[in-house]
Amino acid sequence: MAAVSGGAGAWYRTVWRWHFYAGLLCIPLVLWLACTGSLYLWKPQIEAMIDRPYDRLQITAPRPPHEQVAAAVRAVPGAIFQAYELPATPRSAARVMVGAGERQVRVYVHPETLAVLKAVDEDSRLMPTLFRLHGELLMGDKGSLVVELGACWAIVMVLTGLYLWWPRGASGAAGLLYPRLRKGKRLFWRDLHAVTGLWVSGFALFLLVSGLPWAAHWGQYLKQVRALTGTAVAAQDWTTGRADALRVRREADAGMRMAAAGHEAHGGMALAAPVKSHADAAPHADLDRLVATVAPLHLAAPVLIAPPAAPGADWTARSDAANRPLRTTLTLDGASGAILSREDFAQRHWIDRAVGYGVAAHEGQLFGLANQLLGTATALGLVLMSLSSAVLWWRRRPDGVLGAPVPQGAPRHRWAVLPALALLAVMLPLLGLSALIVLIVERLVLRRIPAVRDWLGLLPQGFRAPMAMPRR
Repeated sequence: MAAVSGGAGAWYRTVWRWHFYAGLLCIPLVLWLACTGSLYLWKPQIEAMIDRPYDRLQITAPRPPHEQVAAAVRAVPGAIFQAYELPATPRSAARVMVGAGERQVRVYVHPETLAVLKAVDEDSRLMPTLFRLHGELLMGDKGSLVVELGACWAIVMVLTGLYLWWPRGASGAAGLLYPRLRKGKRLFWRDLHAVTGLWVSGFALFLLVSGLPWAAHWGQYLKQVRALTGTAVAAQDWTTGRADALRVRREADAGMRMAAAGHEAHGGMALAAPVKSHADAAPHADLDRLVATVAPLHLAAPVLIAPPAAPGADWTARSDAANRPLRTTLTLDGASGAILSREDFAQRHWIDRAVGYGVAAHEGQLFGLANQLLGTATALGLVLMSLSSAVLWWRRRPDGVLGAPVPQGAPRHRWAVLPALALLAVMLPLLGLSALIVLIVERLVLRRIPAVRDWLGLLPQGFRAPMAMPRR
């Protein structure tokens, strides 16, 4: 590519600087997200391997579901029944979710002997732990904020990288669509970085954007926008940060306990002996007829049947499939086992459907094995792009300085990009706020400290660097 000079050179240098600093800020996090995310893509296979001993049981005459639930509740002192998962196969252990406050425990019960085979806190299981490592660094909402900030700057890194890659007088596809492998180490590493970035940029942008609804800050921002625009017509089926997830658990636990207590107080139990625990309460007996109603529908697994979450409420059954467009939610009458209402994915608001498709693809579950392989390839591409950028920086940096591209003065017609920047700041408030802070600190602090200014490659106000640009 020919040298970039004049006004175009100033723009090129400016974008290059933003690309450099965006990468410096977020590449360690991109490597972390790529590694943890690529593992999480294979969640179904990993969990199937972990649960294999509990899906190969010898079962002749299984006990009724409500007895399986009673055994599970007795195994966790102070817990209350929260959900029963329909067995995946006739040889599968019963999975019963019980809880107390913020704590949620998955109990594996032998359907015939009622022996408790395993009881594990949901937060201690491998894949939920990996999920929190990926999305919040095991730091709760503070970690989610760090991940969101890194994701926002990764979006800047990808967009500026595409601008830098854009052909300017190049001839042929070498160095653009495929790397030049025999032109020396300098071009090899440059091409490896740029070409890999080209091929993964679209998928990387999708992964970055589709992960934002989970983030504590951006997820709440979306909630507020939907509340103001009247588009939040139903409860969303994804949580926004750790605090939100724990709040949902607490509210569900409190509601179920109130519903169970109300059932007892209103004479809903015709039992010969006093009730000793929630495991003996009559609502659990309703579970048997509800299982008989839901099982023949063959909803996408896993299917969870949950007791009333508030006094006077009904039972619910929902498909919790990782491929979210397959999800269905049923409202059930416990006394008769009848289906009172049904909501399929297609009936949800278009925003919920868009997020559902995005989340399913982000997790590698929208179109099966191909989705997992594509996500893994994107993650590996991000790793390769990040490592090659580190090599480029290390090989090119001058001694004694950070090695950021030196500016060439103010680009012409800067006002033309203001609408795009404003739109980006509105869509990603955390990005807009952090960019504003960076600019203020650079102008008012960093440029006034000579040693820091020189090390970062910032020039004094009014100084114009030579216009020569390196060739591609």
